[in-house]
Amino acid sequence: MRGFNEHAAEFRDRRINVAVISVDSPDESRKLSQSEKFTMPFLSDPNADLIRKFGVLHAKGGVDGKDIARPAEFFVDSSGTVRWVNLTDDIRVRARPETTLQAIDHIANTQ
Repeated sequence: MRGFNEHAAEFRDRRINVAVISVDSPDESRKLSQSEKFTMPFLSDPNADLIRKFGVLHAKGGVDGKDIARPAEFFVDSSGTVRWVNLTDDIRVRARPETTLQAIDHIANTQ
């Protein structure tokens, strides 16, 4: 997430809004966002409704068997169509912002 925050201007230049969605409570999300000085919005999905809809629930994968979201990055266009997905089973492995920007640029150039 830090990398995406550091590249926020490049996403804005492409008119891309970056948001974080987690099962954390709104208070937990707010604390993390403030402590790390993130500029993107944090969306709380404590019941994992949206996380389930996108198929990225890692049931009992968190501390004390709590449901969490699998690490994933989605590019959803203005019509709501998912255009690109990066999905992993390892919480330590995530798409780099540069890779995501390259994928977005590729999609934009093929339209």
